[in-house]
Amino acid sequence: MLPRWSRAISQFSRAYTKRNAEIGRRLCSFSCRDYSAVAPSVDHSTEKDYNSKLQVNLNKMFWSKPQSLALAPDSPLRIEEPQYEGIQRLFLKLMLFYSKQSTSIRGANVIYLRVIHQIDRPAIYDVFSLEKTFKTTFALLVIHMWLCLRRLKQEGKEGVELGQYLYEIYNHDLELRVSKAGVNLLLTKWMKDLEKIFYGNIVAYDAAMLPEAEQDELQNVIWRNVFSDDGTSLPNDAALLPVQAMCRYVRRESNCLSLTDKDAVFSGNFMFTLLENTKADKEGS
Repeated sequence: MLPRWSRAISQFSRAYTKRNAEIGRRLCSFSCRDYSAVAPSVDHSTEKDYNSKLQVNLNKMFWSKPQSLALAPDSPLRIEEPQYEGIQRLFLKLMLFYSKQSTSIRGANVIYLRVIHQIDRPAIYDVFSLEKTFKTTFALLVIHMWLCLRRLKQEGKEGVELGQYLYEIYNHDLELRVSKAGVNLLLTKWMKDLEKIFYGNIVAYDAAMLPEAEQDELQNVIWRNVFSDDGTSLPNDAALLPVQAMCRYVRRESNCLSLTDKDAVFSGNFMFTLLENTKADKEGS
């Protein structure tokens, strides 16, 4: 039996027909007024200011050849399974600390740490000229969750099961984020709405990565989900370069994760590309 997140995606995909494509598009774009209960008030009277120098550099970013994201064996960023001996190990074994479920939960926790490390730091907002609001953070969180779940599914049933633990950790963290943003009385409704948007986004990203997808489909989906404030389908001229750069970033991270070995992925011993160290000139070389 498939885990809940995988079943839900399959059901949503079957329902994602031409007849209700407009509903899907609305789910895939959460406007600022939709988030009025949680997002701080933002003045959208003027167009977003995209630094001209950054725009030039964005053209040179994320063109480099994909490579494994696995951390080196001696990396200080690695999180290893604790090693116990003697009576302590025996006791933990009796307590099912080394069971497949417990090991998977620990691995899923580390994977999620890698996700939030990427989306909670200022670099990703600076590189793509995004305001850090609840809407943008949620949109970036969904993208990186999708990247991880997509990679886990490549490992078959075992990966899908690990993905379920990852999804449950994400869902708990999202509930805390929504509560922290000030939603308490309508928390259940908000979580249901965000769950629909999560699945809608994943269906849209999966469809945009298919070989038969239109050339600009992923770019347009990213625009609607992450950048657009008014639900428009196509990016405006000012935002085009950041949207194109994020599209390349997403494709590259997906390819890099595919090159990352199973052990590194399942244990969470990988890191998304560090955007603080992104050098446009190197990426373009």
